[in-house]
Amino acid sequence: MNYENILVSAEQGIATITINRPSKLNALNKATIAELHHALNTLDLDASVRVIIMTGSGEKAFVAGADIAEFADFSVEEGAQLAAQGQELLFDFVENLRTPVIGAVNGFALGGGLELAMSCHFRVASDNAKMGLPEVSLGVIPGYGGTQRLPQLIGKGRALEMIMTAGMISAEDAYRAGLVNHVVAQAELLDFCKGIAARIMKNSPMAIGQAIKAVNANFKEGVNGFETEIKAFGKCFGTEDFKEGTTAFLEKRKAEFTGK
Repeated sequence: MNYENILVSAEQGIATITINRPSKLNALNKATIAELHHALNTLDLDASVRVIIMTGSGEKAFVAGADIAEFADFSVEEGAQLAAQGQELLFDFVENLRTPVIGAVNGFALGGGLELAMSCHFRVASDNAKMGLPEVSLGVIPGYGGTQRLPQLIGKGRALEMIMTAGMISAEDAYRAGLVNHVVAQAELLDFCKGIAARIMKNSPMAIGQAIKAVNANFKEGVNGFETEIKAFGKCFGTEDFKEGTTAFLEKRKAEFTGK
């Protein structure tokens, strides 16, 4: 598929998705969300891809928000449908992907951009990054999971302050709050993320996918995370990766995982 709003590349097991709408500061619109869904699904089905890095083009923005012009005239029903479809197609989809997704936050991550970063399994920020959820300044609230994921990551009080003030925080403040795992110079951002990806790739893709599922279960209403973990733990015993990992350990050699 030829994409108009994103760039996709893959090398040595690491795929990079770059949101590429620089004239709009990489703002999300329906077309971009659909392209991201297609690319993520394709990469997740590709056994040769072990880690996905998501970033924005240029030096100014990861994603500066949603494309407001698309929904400024929406009705109540259309607004609810916009949020539901977006969450299903992209934000929940990223969070539940079996392949690890690292958010490389370069520059502004505002509104839907921060929500997209938060749906990644973890985040690394450039030192010039600015993050915030400014939706209430437009008379609306975050609709792509921001009111749920931000409190999970930084706590209820900090999240409500960010949402109610509509303010931005710096990369260092985001690090101290636990919103991002690392802060690095912008020029080093992608290489740093690829370094983490290389460490992830030494481990079992099958086990990592089950770990993502088990961790996510803790944050889902009506789901017992401990029961999910027990089932996921047991499932690992029936995989080739488990046999390879334990055999390699006993034989004192490096494991060669296949993700099966």
